[in-house]
Amino acid sequence: MDEREFGRSGQKASVIGLGTWQLGADWGDVSDTDAKAVLETAAESGVTFFDTADVYGDGRSEQTIASFLSGRPDLHVMVATKMGRRVEQIPQNYVLDNFRAWNDRSRRNLGVDRIDLVQLHCPPTPVYSSDEVFDALDTLVEEERIAAYGVSVETCDEALTAIARPNVASVQIILNPFRMKPLRQVLPAAREAGVAIIARVPLASGLLSGKYTKDTVFAADDHRTYNRHGESFDQGETFSGVDFVTGVEAAAEFSALAPEGVTPAQLALRWIIQQPGVTTVIPGARSPEQAHANAAAAKLPTLPTETLDAIEELYDRRIKDQVEGRW
Repeated sequence: MDEREFGRSGQKASVIGLGTWQLGADWGDVSDTDAKAVLETAAESGVTFFDTADVYGDGRSEQTIASFLSGRPDLHVMVATKMGRRVEQIPQNYVLDNFRAWNDRSRRNLGVDRIDLVQLHCPPTPVYSSDEVFDALDTLVEEERIAAYGVSVETCDEALTAIARPNVASVQIILNPFRMKPLRQVLPAAREAGVAIIARVPLASGLLSGKYTKDTVFAADDHRTYNRHGESFDQGETFSGVDFVTGVEAAAEFSALAPEGVTPAQLALRWIIQQPGVTTVIPGARSPEQAHANAAAAKLPTLPTETLDAIEELYDRRIKDQVEGRW
């Protein structure tokens, strides 16, 4: 699989990575056996970028990655984790002492002395404007606890504030055919600054797979049930903030645009990695079959202009008014 330069970090990442939220929690139960099989299949399919967080299963996702990689010393995988969501979300908690403690825990979970990339995990908006926060992150680099740092954001304004920081290596942001606003300012600014873009929630929590109907019911411990209206965390993380019924209807139209032999999910992933400025996209997977199919999207031919235009027209007509004012 093609790899791209990962911003200012000096590292590289496969154009399609693996998001491992599903392997921790919040998507229904995934067994240890299935989690290991997903990681194995992704790696064998050419994926060299795993994205996790200290809150995914309260460390389970990090530990699962560590267990897998310890048995595969032949693999070179860039592992990115996140920190900050295990405490009350107030700016005062984003200080060096906490960063060191959170980093110690993640390094233990991952079984490494230095983490390839640590990202602030969608912190309160004022954090992005704090010199002290980024000085503290620089200190973690100086202490060789981390090789590089980035931020995971909810809004385009937060992304632009972070990109202006001189040592930010990456910005992780929701980007998919149902969330196009970052294309206009965020991606051009990142390209100009040499900042990597990690596209998350690429399938709009599965909507863009085209598999759901208005009557689909998700498990009680699945965020697509308990966070549909932002009850537990930012609503944009669930279905990209799109109303479920609207999303299902729009996804049916999106599915009809997929070329023969291409799944709607693969169409969405191909669309994302085709956007100038995207470094890697991190679909999740609950099964080896999903992991393999996601990785295969990297080998699809470039989407033609008529398909790109049709996707944009669908977004403008059905989705734009629901999401652009909030994120």
